[in-house]
Amino acid sequence: MSGQDIEQHGLEAWRLATRSGEYVVGLAPERRGLVLLHWGEAGQAAGEARLPRRSTSFEDPLDLLPLEATALGTRSVHSAELVVRRADGLRGARLELDGEVVLDEGHLICPLADPLIGLQVELHLRTRPQHEVVEKWTVLRNTGETDLELLRAWGGAFEVPGGQGATVDLLHGAWSREYGQAQVQLGAGTLSIGSRQGITSHTYAPVMTVRGGRDPQLAHSAALGWSGSWRMSADAPPFTGRIRIAGGPDDESGVLTLGPGESLSTPVLAGLQVRGDADAVAQEWHRYQRSLSRSTGPEHRPVVCNSWYATGFDVEVDHQLRLAQAAADIGAEVFVVDDGWFRGRTSDRAGLGDWEVDSQKFPRGLEELIHGVQARGMRFGLWVEPEAVNPDSDLYRAHPEWVHQVRGRPLRTLRNQYMLDLGRPEVEDWATDMLRGLLSRYDITYLKWDMNRSIEDGGQSAPGGDDWSWRHTRAYYRILEMIRREFPQVTVEGCAGGGGRIDHEVLARTDVVWPSDETGPRDRLAVQHGFLGAFPSWVMSSWVTDEPDVLDRDPASLEFRFAVAMAGVLGIGADLLGWDEAALGRARELVELYKQARATVFEGTVHRHGDPAGEFCAVQYTGEEAVFVLAYRRPGGPEPVELPLKGEAGRSMPPVPIRWRWGDCDAVLLPRSA
Repeated sequence: MSGQDIEQHGLEAWRLATRSGEYVVGLAPERRGLVLLHWGEAGQAAGEARLPRRSTSFEDPLDLLPLEATALGTRSVHSAELVVRRADGLRGARLELDGEVVLDEGHLICPLADPLIGLQVELHLRTRPQHEVVEKWTVLRNTGETDLELLRAWGGAFEVPGGQGATVDLLHGAWSREYGQAQVQLGAGTLSIGSRQGITSHTYAPVMTVRGGRDPQLAHSAALGWSGSWRMSADAPPFTGRIRIAGGPDDESGVLTLGPGESLSTPVLAGLQVRGDADAVAQEWHRYQRSLSRSTGPEHRPVVCNSWYATGFDVEVDHQLRLAQAAADIGAEVFVVDDGWFRGRTSDRAGLGDWEVDSQKFPRGLEELIHGVQARGMRFGLWVEPEAVNPDSDLYRAHPEWVHQVRGRPLRTLRNQYMLDLGRPEVEDWATDMLRGLLSRYDITYLKWDMNRSIEDGGQSAPGGDDWSWRHTRAYYRILEMIRREFPQVTVEGCAGGGGRIDHEVLARTDVVWPSDETGPRDRLAVQHGFLGAFPSWVMSSWVTDEPDVLDRDPASLEFRFAVAMAGVLGIGADLLGWDEAALGRARELVELYKQARATVFEGTVHRHGDPAGEFCAVQYTGEEAVFVLAYRRPGGPEPVELPLKGEAGRSMPPVPIRWRWGDCDAVLLPRSA
C-alpha cells in the first residue's frame, strides 16, 4: 500500500512500528528527503519538521535537522553519509524527493535523486514487531553517462540525544584481547572507529552505544553490518545537543566507482533505543540477531572436539581416531580436524592453497577417518582457510597474480602467507569450486572457515582496484551463501584469528563464530563479558583447553575452564589423551550438565553480574522453563553468596545460592518456578 498519511500540523508522516514503540519520519523541508520526527513510545505526537531558525549566517538550516540520510551538497556544514564525485570533477549531490514514499509492512522506501550529477538514491528503512531495531540502507544508481566515484557511501544515520555529559560506549581490543569495554565522553567533536584491514578487525567491533547527559537511562545503540574495511562515526556538533551516528565501508582506504547504469546497495546500519542498563541494550540486540540466524538450537551448535591443540600439524589417522574416541566418551557431538590435513602441510610455511587430502597422512583416503568418527556417534568437520596462500604452494606457483598486491611493490608475508584477492572473479570461482568439491566428495557437516592475517596492499594489481575490500567482502558473502544453499546440513563456524571478522552480516551467513584465540579461562571471561554485550550466546564458540592465560596468571581448575566455555557453544580443544581418568570423568559430568542447560543458554535472556576484573562475576541465562547461572571468583574471593537474580523488566526473582562446589566456580541450573 501507499505510505500511511498522517496529518499532523499539516505534515505527511510515516510510522514504523517496533516491538514496543515506533519510529516516525516525515518529509524534510524543500523535499530534501526524510527527517526524524519521533523515536519512542507509540502514539505520541510526532511534531513537525520545520527549518530551524538560524542564529548566524554561517549555519545552513538543513544541517540542523535530523535528516535520515544526506549527501555533501544537500548538507554543507556538518558531516554527510554520501560524498559523490563525477568523472569530470563535479562534486556533491543536492538530493530531492523523486517519486512517492512507500511504506509496506514496516518497510519504507523513499526515492531521492540529483539529475545534475546523475544519481538516484533509494533510501530504505525497515522495522519488525519482534524487536526494537530500525534498519537503514540505500540503493545508489548511476543514471548519467560517466562514472561516479563514491568517496563515501554510507546508508544512513541515527541522530540521538547528546550534549554535555553524553558518553559513547565502544568494544575494542587486539588479537587475544577482543571485546574490551571503553567509554568516551563526547560533549562535542567527532569520534571515529573502524578497520582498514579488509576485515571487521580485532581492534573495534562495529557497534556504538550513546547515552545522553540529560537522561542517562536512555540508550541508543547502532551497529554496522559489514565484514570488510569499515568506519563508524559519532558526530556531536557543538550546541546542538545531538549526536549523529553513521557508518559504512571505509572512506579513507578505498573508493567505490559506479559506471553508467550500475547500482549498489550499501551495508545495513541498524539502530535501537532502549531504557535501561547495558544488559537491556544487549538483550535488544539479541532479539534482533535471532531474526538473522537460520536457527538458534543445538542442530548447528553441537559440542565440538577440535584437534588443533592435541595435534598441531602432525595429523595421523590412528592418533586422530584415538582422540575421537576420547571425545565421544565425554559426550562430544562433532569431531573437527583442524590445520594439517591437506597436501604439503607440515608447518605454517607451506601448503596453504593446495586443498587436497594429503595422501601420505591419509593413505586410505579421508573416508577412513570420517567413517571412524561417525562410527563413534559423532559428525565430522574440517578446518579451511580459503583466502590464504603460502608462497610455497602449487597454487601460488601457478597463479602469483591472484594475491592482493600493489603493482611494483614487493610482496610481504605475514604469518608466512599472502592473501588471495577474492574479489577477482577467477579467484572467487576457484574458491567456490574448491569448497563445493570438498563438501560434495566427503561427508563433512561442520566447516571452520579461518583467516589468520589482515589484508595489506589490497587488490591493486590492476587499474581501478580501489574497491578491493568491497569486492573481496561481497565474494566472501556469495561463497557462504552457496554453502548455505547447496549444503544446508553443514554448520559453518566463522573465525579470523579469533574475533577478527564478526558483525551482523557474518552472523546471518554462519552458525557460530570464534570470538578470540585466547582460551585461558580468566582472560577469556573478559572477552566473553564484552562479546555478550553486543552479540548472542548461541553464536559464541568457546573451548576448554589446557592453554594458560596470557595476562591473568591466577590458577584455574578444570571445572573453571568448563564453566567459562559453557556460557556459549561448548567445545573441547584440549589433548584428551593426556587427561587422567578423573579428569575425563569430571569432563563427562560437565558436558552432560551443559546439555541439560543448553536450551536455556541458547534461548534465555542474558544478564551479567559483577566484573571479570573483580573478585566475583557471573552470567545468568533466564529461559521460559529454567535459569542457568555460571559464577566465578578469584582465589580468596567471596565465600558462599546469595546472588540476586535479574528478571524481566520490573520483575523480581528469588536469589540463588552460590556454594562454590568447584572451589573457584559454580554452575546452577534450576527450574524457572523455583
